[in-house]
Amino acid sequence: MSDLINEQNQQPAMKSTKIDQYLASQKLFYDLEGNYSDEEFEQLANLITNSLTDYKEGEIVKGTIVGIQGDKVIIDIGFKSEGYIPIAEFDDPAQIVSGQQIEVYLEKIEGTGEGEVVLSKKMADFQRIWEKVLEADKNQEVIQAKILKRIKGGLVAEIFGMEAFLPGSQIDIKPIRDFDAFIGKTLDVKIVKINHAQKNVVVSHKVLIEEEIKDQREAILNSLEKGQVLQGTVKAITDFGVFVDLGGVDGLIHITDLSWGRINHPSEVVKLDEVINCAVIDYDPEKKRISLGLKQLQEHPWKNIEQKYAINQVVSGKVVSLTEYGAFVEIEKGIEGLIHISEMSWTEHIKHPSQKVSLGQVVEAVILSIDKEEKKISLGLKQLEPDPWGEIIKKYSEGSKHVGIVRNLTNFGVFVELEPGVDGLIHISDLSWTKKIKHPAEFVKKGDKIDVVVLNIDLEQRKISLGHKQLEENPWDTFEREYKVGTEVTGKVLRHVDKGLLVELPLGVDGFVPANQLSPTPIKSIKQAFPEGEELTLKVIEFDKENKKITLSAIEALRDKEQKLVEEYLAKHKLDKVTIGDLFKAKEQQKTASQKAKQEKTDKEQKKKN
Repeated sequence: MSDLINEQNQQPAMKSTKIDQYLASQKLFYDLEGNYSDEEFEQLANLITNSLTDYKEGEIVKGTIVGIQGDKVIIDIGFKSEGYIPIAEFDDPAQIVSGQQIEVYLEKIEGTGEGEVVLSKKMADFQRIWEKVLEADKNQEVIQAKILKRIKGGLVAEIFGMEAFLPGSQIDIKPIRDFDAFIGKTLDVKIVKINHAQKNVVVSHKVLIEEEIKDQREAILNSLEKGQVLQGTVKAITDFGVFVDLGGVDGLIHITDLSWGRINHPSEVVKLDEVINCAVIDYDPEKKRISLGLKQLQEHPWKNIEQKYAINQVVSGKVVSLTEYGAFVEIEKGIEGLIHISEMSWTEHIKHPSQKVSLGQVVEAVILSIDKEEKKISLGLKQLEPDPWGEIIKKYSEGSKHVGIVRNLTNFGVFVELEPGVDGLIHISDLSWTKKIKHPAEFVKKGDKIDVVVLNIDLEQRKISLGHKQLEENPWDTFEREYKVGTEVTGKVLRHVDKGLLVELPLGVDGFVPANQLSPTPIKSIKQAFPEGEELTLKVIEFDKENKKITLSAIEALRDKEQKLVEEYLAKHKLDKVTIGDLFKAKEQQKTASQKAKQEKTDKEQKKKN
């Protein structure tokens, strides 16, 4: 104000100053030439100071439209200088009239170097709208919102002239599948969230619906009982079940409670918006969770099972599951039977049910057993055909000889195919009378033809035991004569085994030479000292016909030889030097140790008996 007064004093000839304008508006007839007495000027200054408002930035003030200059509207707010508002801030420029009073927002008192006031009509309008928003939120008022457009996650609505967000989850208590249907409509809403910093507003129509059905919801929850049948609408379908609207309260039908039979997805049983009846299975008052069931409204399929199915009855069904041990067949909804892999073929060795059936295939099977208590039915596939084992027994009787093909090798024996679908097993011990075989692969290969004799047939287990060595007479009667204890023989080293050597004897039988029978002193490396293929002079020190075992000794063979031959043997095999006397001494030590071991064994057995 002092600036205005100073300006008036400095320019007494000015006739269009703010002071003059003010005087004219107040009809004060002072000397417009500025010829005032000190008393008159003081009175004028006090009058102006008391009449003008003390303005602050960031507040809404009233202003008068003075006119239009280019793309700006000149506004007088009663300040020392006028302000400008872009004409674009007016909804209809044609409605701008000089002298019209409007509300404006005072952004800056001096926005330019010339002292121009910065004003905004748009911000003033928004401030008034924001006040309405805050008031509506404070009082939880129901307001109207016009739906403008669809965006990700929901809709954009207009309230009080500003945009607000209506999330998809806040439109209705039911899931909305067509958002576009709401565009252009007007809905009653409540403000549920305000972001003051961003000036964002979130509204909800759902809360109004929930308020309306609150009493109805409470009535439903208070009357819930297990077994109660309710009507509802399918609200949502998920992989694990179906949500049903019971009239403001949601319940869940788990996928396992939709049907007594197997289903892959709930959509196979119900559809969206379908009205269905369902039974209350359980209710959790704390969590407000309602478990519902659809299949419970139907009779349990196992109730009269004995009236529908019988043992040996042929039934038809769809393969609904394959496991390592068999195939599950759905005979009817809620009733399944298992075809175990052992019941799929009389002759084939089924390792997986997929060898005989496939998922979804419709098959016929025979009922083998029914367990009502455990709700289990055993089915058979092979029972649809005659049991071929009656003919197999005749064709492959015990003692009969055949030629088969090696189909598989295991650690314990050889599987031989006698004919398609009919296999037998040669145990590793029945391959040879004379050879010590570690693995069948040393004797035969897959695909080889082999002569066999049937040793035994187990009809119950469907197994045929075969033999190969039994095609020849047991040579151990001959070996008993040829390899008496004390007999000197020549043996060729076949391979190195645990604690000794395996050697081949002249009649094709294998014998065992313990390491302590190769040298009276410890041997650093048997493999280096006695390579495979070397021939040794040996003596039989043990013959066990029952266990088909011949034990030999190089030391015993040397005991009758000259010292020179003993030295040559030791040098050849890089063994420590010993004399014949040492050999006898070693024999006595071995004999004593053997007798001691036998005595200890006898003592232990006697102790167990006592």
